[in-house]
Amino acid sequence: MNPLLSRDFPIPFDQIKPEHIVPGVRKALEKAEQGVNDIISFDGSRSFENTLGALETITERLDRAVTVAYHLNSVTSTPEVREAFNTVLPEFSAFYAKLPLSDELWQAVKGYADTPAAQALTGVYKRHLDKTLDEFRRQGADLPPQAKARVEAINVELSQLQIRFSEHVLDATDQFELIITDEDQLAGLPEAALKQARADAEAKGKAGYRFSLQIPSYLPFMKHAQNRELRQQLHQAFVSRASEGELSNKPLIAQILKLRGELAELLGYATFADYRLERNMVGSGQAALAFERELFEKTLPYWQEDIATLSAHAETLEIDTLEPWDVTFVSERYRETHFAFDAERLRPYFPLPQVLRGLFDICQRLFGIRIQEADTDALWHKDVKFYEIQAENGVHLGSFYTDWFPREAKRGGAWMNAFITGGPQADGSFAPHLGLMCGNFTKPQDAKPALLSHREVQTTFHEFGHLLHHCLSQVPIRERAGTNVAWDFVELPSQIMENWCWEKEALDLFARHVDTGETIPAELFEKMSAARVFMEANQQMRQLSFGTVDLELHTAYSSEKGDVIAYANRLMEPFSIRPHFAHNQFLNAFSHIFAGAYAAGYYSYKWSEVLEADAFARFKEEGIFNRETGRDYLENILSKGDSEDPAVLFKRFRGREPNADALLRRNLGADIPAAD
Repeated sequence: MNPLLSRDFPIPFDQIKPEHIVPGVRKALEKAEQGVNDIISFDGSRSFENTLGALETITERLDRAVTVAYHLNSVTSTPEVREAFNTVLPEFSAFYAKLPLSDELWQAVKGYADTPAAQALTGVYKRHLDKTLDEFRRQGADLPPQAKARVEAINVELSQLQIRFSEHVLDATDQFELIITDEDQLAGLPEAALKQARADAEAKGKAGYRFSLQIPSYLPFMKHAQNRELRQQLHQAFVSRASEGELSNKPLIAQILKLRGELAELLGYATFADYRLERNMVGSGQAALAFERELFEKTLPYWQEDIATLSAHAETLEIDTLEPWDVTFVSERYRETHFAFDAERLRPYFPLPQVLRGLFDICQRLFGIRIQEADTDALWHKDVKFYEIQAENGVHLGSFYTDWFPREAKRGGAWMNAFITGGPQADGSFAPHLGLMCGNFTKPQDAKPALLSHREVQTTFHEFGHLLHHCLSQVPIRERAGTNVAWDFVELPSQIMENWCWEKEALDLFARHVDTGETIPAELFEKMSAARVFMEANQQMRQLSFGTVDLELHTAYSSEKGDVIAYANRLMEPFSIRPHFAHNQFLNAFSHIFAGAYAAGYYSYKWSEVLEADAFARFKEEGIFNRETGRDYLENILSKGDSEDPAVLFKRFRGREPNADALLRRNLGADIPAAD
């Protein structure tokens, strides 16, 4: 038995080796091909079970093997794993690409859709049929053979280009290091950052202090290092990743955009953004751009105030001309001076184990679930832990892994992934879900648990929101379950969880000093809250710049408009403190849109933030631990997946259409009365 194909729960990660990936995926592909042929050749009355149900079973088994292989390539990307994954990547990409283009399968699905039984479907079953028919058409099922072949080829090539893009970013990030042996050059850095840098240098067999482009190393340096030249060196390395030599992503970007544009044209859409967003809440590329522009105009006056304040404070630090590598540093000095707030003072209050216990406690209060660590040796690394989620009645709802710390051969950032989608079964039982939370947080030091920054705490809550959306799903059809929702709705359950990180009542459950056990003092919390909105307009403008450049690249860019990096930089200028702040190579490492799932969809972070800020306002009105509000949120959002239209689900929970004012009040301190 190839462990990659195991149906065990949990997955036997400790048994899966690089040599299992190629034969395992190929065997899964063989079975999937046979399953499709069985649907096509079925000689009898078409039913939901032998058509759509059978198709879901086929894709679920293949998806599980591919997802595990993809996961291992993300967290243990050794040369052996990478080679094996890249060997089968074009093979499974070809299967997924040609599936909706099979005329025989399309006829089988339409044949079922024409039956009286199909036309009598209701609820999630009717929605699944309608969306399946629509997705076949959107993927090119009605195209002539030559066009179908081209669509298939484009999808395969895109999958390969996107993986190469991601690998280039990972390799470029891992290749850089800044070694400092002169301690005078480390002035300003907090002790936690110095200890980590010293440990990183020792792990590499080097003297002094080692800084990298991994966020737990990079960000503290940019916030606190007084040496301006070294900040500049690190910043320029960060915004130049994957921009030179054999790791350059620039040619990949041009090819990816060209292929996406060709794909949209073949499928009958004016732009890739229109194709991508047709089934999102926003509906089209132009509507998404209009949303970005409206939020830009509302943010602009607050941003201008932030920049004026920042520039004035830079002069007090003898920085006459603010540069990109100064912004984070000056912002932190302003916080310390005007709010008497040093974010590093919060770290001792956020030991990772306590943060997790507090998070689990909050979820138990709101949703009635119990979360406990469980024993298993079936892990891919010694740092990984495993947990189980139970309902109030003892039903095993799901399990999940956590993998929190950076290491070489593990991609950066934080993410949630779904390995197994369970849910209600035909016999009345419940099959548990299985998921993952990954991060790259500050590592444990001095025999103490990892002490997180407040930003890292927010990230933990954010990813757990995604995990709840997956593990609390009560939808009986996998493709309509959990996080399989409109892309501009998927961040609502994650982003809303971050709000509890700013509430004193919630923080007192888990934010306790690692040495004394004391909660965050009231005066420190007040300073933290007062400092919250400072430079938030700048952060919001940064997010809007990413969303806008993403949309413009997927609506208006073509090679006739010149160099893609220069084009993107020009688009970024209005969102930058000064035009030259936008002149860098950041696009070469913009994995969200060139290697992830956010192509023409980065705007959705802000779209979802409007939804979650408004949704959390109800918790503020009724009590942040109000069980009835939590149950209402669970029943109308977390458990529903894509079983109903997201606009309907939101309105059912909130009682009205979403309103952006809550976001402006919270993020920018806007003086806007609360909506009725």
